[in-house]
Amino acid sequence: MAKLVQLILLLATLQFVLAIPTDIYLKMLAAQAPTDPCYDDDKARKCIPDFVNAAYGTPVLATSTCGYNEPQRYCEHTSVSGSSKSQDMTCHTCDNDNPQQRFPASALTDLNNSNNVTCWRSEPITPVTSMNAPPDNVTLLLTLGKKYELTYISLQFCPKAPKPDSIAIYKSADFGKTWLPYQFYSSQCRRVYGRPNRLTITKHNEQEARCTDAHRHAGEMSGIQGTRIAFSTLEGRPSARDLDSSPVLQDWVTATDIKVVFNRLQMPEQATKLTLEPNVDIKAGKYSETESNTLHIHQLGSNALDQQSMYGTSGAAAGGTSALIASTGQHYAVSDFSVGGRCKCNGHASKCIPDHHGLLTCDCKHNTSGRDCERCKPFHFDRPWGRATARDPNECKICNCNNHARQCRFNMELFKKSGRVSGGVCQNCRHNTAGRYCDYCKEGYYRDPTKPLNHRRVCKSCECHPIGSSGKTCNHTSGQCPCKDGVTGLTCNRCARGYQQSRSHIAPCIKVPPRMSNMLDTQNTEPEPNPYEANAPYRTDGGRGKMRKMQNKHKKVKPEQILQKGLRNNGESNWSRSEHRGNKQRTIRIHQRKPTTGTRKRDGEVRFTNTDHFQAFPTRVRNNEYNPKTRSYDLDHTD
Repeated sequence: MAKLVQLILLLATLQFVLAIPTDIYLKMLAAQAPTDPCYDDDKARKCIPDFVNAAYGTPVLATSTCGYNEPQRYCEHTSVSGSSKSQDMTCHTCDNDNPQQRFPASALTDLNNSNNVTCWRSEPITPVTSMNAPPDNVTLLLTLGKKYELTYISLQFCPKAPKPDSIAIYKSADFGKTWLPYQFYSSQCRRVYGRPNRLTITKHNEQEARCTDAHRHAGEMSGIQGTRIAFSTLEGRPSARDLDSSPVLQDWVTATDIKVVFNRLQMPEQATKLTLEPNVDIKAGKYSETESNTLHIHQLGSNALDQQSMYGTSGAAAGGTSALIASTGQHYAVSDFSVGGRCKCNGHASKCIPDHHGLLTCDCKHNTSGRDCERCKPFHFDRPWGRATARDPNECKICNCNNHARQCRFNMELFKKSGRVSGGVCQNCRHNTAGRYCDYCKEGYYRDPTKPLNHRRVCKSCECHPIGSSGKTCNHTSGQCPCKDGVTGLTCNRCARGYQQSRSHIAPCIKVPPRMSNMLDTQNTEPEPNPYEANAPYRTDGGRGKMRKMQNKHKKVKPEQILQKGLRNNGESNWSRSEHRGNKQRTIRIHQRKPTTGTRKRDGEVRFTNTDHFQAFPTRVRNNEYNPKTRSYDLDHTD
C-alpha cells in the first residue's frame, strides 16, 4: 500500500512538471536556487559576512582562576544594587575539582543564559591601600583566530559581584605580536593611565584610545546597563560613517586578539574597613562555620585600612591585617565576554569557512585570494587590488597575454598612463613572443600573418642568411632580413642585379665593373658562336684573342663565385654544375644522401631543413650562377 501511494505521488509530480513550459520551469528553478550576494546578474558588487559574536565558543586564557590550584574563599554582595553604604557580603568556596564549585574561563564565552548564569571568578584580590601598591593585573586573553572588523567589546559582570574600578582593553592585529591600547576605564584616568578623561577625538587622532569614568555611573552612558560595560569601536570617531574610504579606521577596527586587564578592583579612597563577627578567626585567615557566614562591611574614607590606625605598629597586628585582607574574598567575576563584529574579507566574500588546515578563511570572490581576500588571484593583476565599496567592487582583472604567458605583474606607472584601465605586464612569454602583452615576436622571429595573435605558432623564424645578412633580426611584420650591400632577397640569400659573388664574408656580393658586365651579359645571354662558321662575329685575330683572354680571366674566378651553398656550408658547395663549351654541355652529377627532415619552400626557392645533406639530382647552373632572367648573380639560383 505504501509503495502504491509513493507511485501515485511520483506520477502526479511528473504530470505537474510536464504541464509547465520549459522556459517557465527553468525560471522557477533559478528563482529557487540560492543567489551569490557578491554578484548581481553576473556583475560584481560589495558583499560582507554576517554579523556574529566572534568570541562565542572561543577559549579564553585567564591568568587567575578561583580554586584552580586549591580550594579558596570568595565573597559577593547579598544585594545586587550595591548602592547602600552599609551592605552585607556572603562567602562561598570555589574548588576546581568540584563541578558545582568550579568557575573556569570557558564560562566567559559559553551561551549567555540569564536563567542559568555561569561565571568566571578570579582568585581573591588584595585591596589597595595606596597608589604605590602594585596593580592587580588579572588578564583575560581572547584569540579570535582570524582578522575581524569589530563593532563592540562587551563585559557582563556576575550578579552581586563588584564592578572593577580600572580596566584596560588592548587589541592585536598580528596574532599577538604587537598590542595597541583600545579603551581605558578608570575613576582616575590621569593617576592610573596618564590620560585625560573623555578625550575628544578628531580626524587627526582617530586611532587614539580614550579613557572614561562613565562605567562608574551606569546611567550616564548609553551602552552600560547595570553591570555591563560595552565599548563601541567607532563611537565618537569622525570617519565612522564612511568606513570604506578611511584606511585609518579600517585598521582601527581590525583585530585578531583581545586582551582585557583588570588593574584595580577598588581605589584607595574606596577601600573598606571590615568588622567581623566574634566567631571569625582573623589571624588564621579563616571563617568559623556560622549559619549565614556573613561579613558586615562599612565603607570609610581613605586610609581606612591603615594598619597603624587599626592595630598599632606591632608585627602581630600586621600579620593579623594580612590575614584579614586575605579573608575578605573580593575578586573579579565576569559572566559573559562577547566581541561583536564581522569576519574581515574586505568586501570580497559573504562568508568565512574552514580551509584544508582547519583555519577560518574567507570564501573569496571577485578573483581575490588570501585568508582576508587581501590580494588578487595569480595572473589577475591587470588592475590594483582594492577593498570593495558600494561604488566600486574593485574586482581583480585577468592579464591580457594572448595565451602566451601564465604569469604577470602589476605596474602602477603603466596603469596611470592607460587612464587607470590596464596595468598588467606579462612575464615569461612563450611561443617565441615578447612584449607587455606577448603581442609581438621576439628577436629572430616575425609574425605569421596567416595565424591569429593567440596562436602558439604565430611567430616564425627569420632564417636570415648567415653571410648575406647583417644580423639575425628581421622585420617583425614582413620577415625581411637586413641585407648587406649588394645582397637581396627576403632572407638575403642572393646578389642583387649588377653584383657578383666574392670570397669575402664581409662583402659577399661586389659590384661588377661596367666593361665586364657588358661582356658577361653578352656571353651569358647568347650562346658562344662557332668559330668555323663563315658569319661568326668573332675571328681568330686580335679581337678573338682578347675575348679569349677575358674568358680565361673570368674562368679563374669561377670556382670562387659558387656562392649558393658556399654561404650556407662554409664554402663547400654540393650543387651540380654545367658549363657551356661551344654548343656542347657537360653535366656534373653529385650524389648525396637524401635529407632526413624534408623540404620547404619560401620566396620561390627550394630550401632544405637539414643543410648537411642534400638530395642527389642533376642541375644546370649557367656561367657561375648568373641568372639571365634577372641579369644578376643568384646565391641559390638553379635552373
